[in-house]
Amino acid sequence: MTQGIGGLWDVPVLVAPMAGGPTTPQLVAAGCDSGGFAFVAGAYRSAAQVEEDIRALRGLTPRPFGVNVFCPGPHTADVEAVQRYVDELIPEAERLGVELGRPARDDDDWHAKLALLIDTAPAVSSFAFGCPEAATIAALQQSGSLVMVTVTNADEASLAVERGVDVLCAQGIEAGAHRGTFDDTAADDELTVVDLVAAIASRHRVPIVAAGGISVPARVEAAFRAGAVAVQAGTAFLRAYESGASEIHQAALVDPRFSTTAMTRAFTGRRARGLVNAFLRRHPEAPSAFPEIHHVTRPLRVAATRLGDADSVNLWAGTGHRDARAEPAAAILDWLASGVPSS
Repeated sequence: MTQGIGGLWDVPVLVAPMAGGPTTPQLVAAGCDSGGFAFVAGAYRSAAQVEEDIRALRGLTPRPFGVNVFCPGPHTADVEAVQRYVDELIPEAERLGVELGRPARDDDDWHAKLALLIDTAPAVSSFAFGCPEAATIAALQQSGSLVMVTVTNADEASLAVERGVDVLCAQGIEAGAHRGTFDDTAADDELTVVDLVAAIASRHRVPIVAAGGISVPARVEAAFRAGAVAVQAGTAFLRAYESGASEIHQAALVDPRFSTTAMTRAFTGRRARGLVNAFLRRHPEAPSAFPEIHHVTRPLRVAATRLGDADSVNLWAGTGHRDARAEPAAAILDWLASGVPSS
């Protein structure tokens, strides 16, 4: 199985899917054309929009690529807690001159995206926030896709292996943006990527891609020594020339004002790591309610980006954000690949 996964790339460095703008067809193509591998970010987009991205990407590169989508979780949001948080955000909306969004519940076009993945058969169909049922995984594999699931602890890894996945993406606590936990309300083991890879490798023979804090060659080497067959980096590519991350997001990664990262639910209602800014500090007790809170705060984030207000927008970033380079994606990938052990 490892040979099957490894046959998708010449260099075992993967460009992570970064939903909401940073991932562009140009970034995915650059990662693949450089001998690595990259993913279309399918979250927050309709199946039709994802299909457009796939079509655009296939016009840019003949190389294999993956598509990542979010698994819908159970509807566990506390309606009253959500409303209290909405009320808390009214001053933010007034300050930015917009109306808050509605706390809508949706499945991110889940069934249509599954049908699209089966129909288009990307080299890898990747999932976060949960694990598809065994029958769904089998259908994707029969269509020609390998299936990868993001896990954050050994129990999630065991469930994914039982359901027949081809590869695990082991996401350490260092990772930027959303935690891939199956249950956002459960206690988080907060394992580092090295410890998580080692824990999974001791139990399972499924290939492991290490993600989280992969920002310099030394971190790449450490992940391989722990048992990974490849690494996946996101924050390291946020300042790449092909990145679609906003100017304020890219600048904040190296701005001395934003020196630390923290987990927060303030922007989307799901645990995610970002640079600590004023909005994050003002709203430390946001409820677990995804995607409801995501929809509520979206107008705030759009307005803040338009106004260049870095203190009012989600600045997703991993712990290695200071290492992010403003270079072509190919150069960043080659630099990270220098940490891959020779044997």
